[in-house]
Amino acid sequence: MMTTSRILVIGLGSIGVRHLRIARSLFPNADIRTLSNRTDTESLGFANGNFGTITEAIKYAPQITVVASPTTSHLGYALAMANTGSHLLIEKPISDSPIGIMELIEICRKKETSLAVGYNLRFSPSLQILYKLLYDNLLGDIYSVRCEVGKYLPTWRPDRDYREGVSARKDLGGGVLLELSHEIDYLHWLFGDVDWVHSTATNQSKLKIDVEDSVHSILGFKTNLRNQRLVGILSLDFIRHDETRVCTVIGEKGTLVWDGVKGEVRCYLENEGEWVILFQQEPKKDETYFAEWKDFLDSITRGIEPLVTGAQGLKVLETIEAIRNSSALGRRIDVVAGRGNGENFA
Repeated sequence: MMTTSRILVIGLGSIGVRHLRIARSLFPNADIRTLSNRTDTESLGFANGNFGTITEAIKYAPQITVVASPTTSHLGYALAMANTGSHLLIEKPISDSPIGIMELIEICRKKETSLAVGYNLRFSPSLQILYKLLYDNLLGDIYSVRCEVGKYLPTWRPDRDYREGVSARKDLGGGVLLELSHEIDYLHWLFGDVDWVHSTATNQSKLKIDVEDSVHSILGFKTNLRNQRLVGILSLDFIRHDETRVCTVIGEKGTLVWDGVKGEVRCYLENEGEWVILFQQEPKKDETYFAEWKDFLDSITRGIEPLVTGAQGLKVLETIEAIRNSSALGRRIDVVAGRGNGENFA
């Protein structure tokens, strides 16, 4: 474990509190401060103090900064702290727009600091098993992928009015595309860059929110090393009462299914003729976050890239922007790289 004396956690919503608690567990003797306008949370007991302004936080000069504020404020806070030379762990998504992300990446490169994006789902043991099986060529050529995630928004945090939370508000960076962007991230991780999309994003429920509650998208992936052009289907929603998180991969030799709710990977191979459970481990609440922190700290001490880099976080946002534009225009749209520099959409 690296030695650190100053850690800053920006934002004290549910995810910020989780990072604060984990930071205290990993660094019991560190000076851990928060930056938040909330002073009504018992979780402040994990911190040595709270700042009310970014100016105070900059003067504090933390070695590590966790950005867990509402998505629309991620980039501003991240740029400010990157310029101090702080290592950054930014909660997913890295921002609400691709614009400005390349500037952040370049600052961290020049400062030789780590920039990690908090797609903790990649650290799920079951999803990592799926990754290994695919790259061990269990299915042979991959023909199709179908990815679906959904949960009823009012049940996410039943102790508060869902309409006031980040997920439900456009001004805070809500909507299924940003809030459920884990799926877009791990599809990039498993199958490579997305080349084009044909999508529909809608608000079709009675939830009284000003963001999309459902997205259905066809994704065309770039040609892989086997000269295959994989096509996938992605469905995201806030409206289903039964929670689901499933990825189905159909290949030459059979089918693999990842169930993120159960923590299960099962397989149907052509020569077996029945479903076989290859892995099952009930997800543990903090497991992926501790693994994410370990990877982040390893990237700092060893001078290597974290599992989820700023550049990968940018690719997710570029895909999201293409999905939004495809829905608005009603046609297939290419995913445009370089939006992180502020270039116009074409």
